[in-house]
Amino acid sequence: MTVFTTLAILALVFFVAHVILLFTSFGKNGYQKKRYFYSHLTLWIAGVLVFLMTALFAGKQVSPILDVFDTFGKQALILGGVVVLSLTAHTICRYLVIPRFR
Repeated sequence: MTVFTTLAILALVFFVAHVILLFTSFGKNGYQKKRYFYSHLTLWIAGVLVFLMTALFAGKQVSPILDVFDTFGKQALILGGVVVLSLTAHTICRYLVIPRFR
């Protein structure tokens, strides 16, 4: 298995874990703070893995999608996108979802 494939699989696994942890943070047992934190942590790890993939493989014709991120500025947008996504999810959960469980 190549480094690219390994990183892609890991990023996908962490993103799926993020979604599962986020949705299961709220339920019959109420709001589960630790699981909610882990959901954000897995999102950040997935973002760092995608950033690493672009840093290693952009411009090397491994993937046309990665080739778009051929400068550090474009690669930094990935981390910025992860921060925006995390803050958006946190804001929605904090003001719309968590009040229902308190």
